[in-house]
Amino acid sequence: MQRRTAISGGIAFAALAGHMDKAGATLPDRFYVPAEEETHERTFMQWPVSRRVYADSVFLNMVQRTIADIANTISDFEPVTLLMAKDDIPTALRYLSDTIEILDIPTDDLWCRDSGPLFATDSKGELAVSHIQFNGWGEKQVHARDAQIANAVAQHLGLPTYSSGLRGEPGGVEHDGHGLLLAHESSWLNENRNPSMSRQEIETRLLNAYGASRMIWSGGVWGEDITDYHIDSLARFTGPGRALINLPDEPDPDDPFHIAALETHDTLVAADLDVDVIPEPYERRVKSLDFVASYANYYVCNGAVIAAQFGDEETDAIASETLAAHFPNREIVQLNVDPLGELGGGIHCATQQMPAA
Repeated sequence: MQRRTAISGGIAFAALAGHMDKAGATLPDRFYVPAEEETHERTFMQWPVSRRVYADSVFLNMVQRTIADIANTISDFEPVTLLMAKDDIPTALRYLSDTIEILDIPTDDLWCRDSGPLFATDSKGELAVSHIQFNGWGEKQVHARDAQIANAVAQHLGLPTYSSGLRGEPGGVEHDGHGLLLAHESSWLNENRNPSMSRQEIETRLLNAYGASRMIWSGGVWGEDITDYHIDSLARFTGPGRALINLPDEPDPDDPFHIAALETHDTLVAADLDVDVIPEPYERRVKSLDFVASYANYYVCNGAVIAAQFGDEETDAIASETLAAHFPNREIVQLNVDPLGELGGGIHCATQQMPAA
């Protein structure tokens, strides 16, 4: 089957002349970022290639296979567009389903949640890109290509781009699509992202970028991982007034992530949210201390929830059952994505949804 290198259907790439760079202009009030469980046009993902990031070619191949597995799985439920440079296409084709569409936008790494486009829509179904400038999680990783991805996709789609004026990552914000945001201060009130801004200014800009009206802050953890503790690896909204959080059964009082996670849980409860807890896996395939075993880092696509399993039969089953309760009438698909956990992320981090227009 001939594989296409441009998106077909939906918004045509021929609409390049319609692209408007709204540098300095904030997102108009009529736009908002829909909840992830709303209907998607497609999913965007990125192909990891940078040898400055992946010095070990064997591990890079494992990561690429994992990205292909996620993309192929999602494509059973909705279109998937994988971003990569033309030179990288032959390698990727070895692992990708014929249903995957490829777009020639060069990438460094795989984290499309952070460097990909954040899409907003309005009541008429018009789309825009609400731009938060990716800077390699505070200049911690090379990102010359990834820093350009959101604008490049917007240009190809012919969509206007509105600047939030923030440096950071959408993976550092959880939103319910109904006006509520959640974030860790450590990912935003940080000298490596927005050094001259107060929490109030950052909050105002985030609320505008998502078309939201209310924000919940929790402390987080500074400097212990590359993301400064992204919220999407800990807690997620599953609808208005509902949340899931991934917590250890036996918190370690000397582990800053455990302490911060408990604080976030208490903050959500104090905000009158209905909070369900999924326990972290006890028995898992990867034993390293810095491995991220997050059931919360799932992705909701059309008709399914794509989630991780870590080899602990009991907690894998609890996670599946809990997700099924929160997302009824969707298939729960669990994948082994251990290479992403070794990198500190998961399925949600590797995906970015485009709402249906």
